[in-house]
Amino acid sequence: MDNQTGSPYYIVDSGKPFETAVADLDAAVKRNQFGVLHVHDLGATLRSKGQAFSGECKVFEVCSPRHAAGVLKSDLRMATVLPCRISVYTEHGTTRIGMVPPSAMLASLSQDPQLVAVAQEVDDATRRMIDEAR
Repeated sequence: MDNQTGSPYYIVDSGKPFETAVADLDAAVKRNQFGVLHVHDLGATLRSKGQAFSGECKVFEVCSPRHAAGVLKSDLRMATVLPCRISVYTEHGTTRIGMVPPSAMLASLSQDPQLVAVAQEVDDATRRMIDEAR
């Protein structure tokens, strides 16, 4: 697992088949009052473009309108890192679910206390979603 101290990622192994983890993440996002804006099927897209990719990889774009509006009100440049992304993928036969935590991403962009607080709330919620789906 990559959710060790000092890692820029939060990634957990899932004992579930890929499609089950995808469905469970979708449900967890909604349970936590976030919306799924889009799901990119990177594996299928790469294969359709003639690229060799044997695994599976879906990237969820998730958003909390309340949190996003607060972030954009404080600093419109933060639109470049919205929405949040959570990935479900297979690696060496294991299904994994992960993200770059919003708080880690924001730390490199701003030290605004209001943004830091919002990023931590979103960080907690997205970690909860991943843990619920694992």
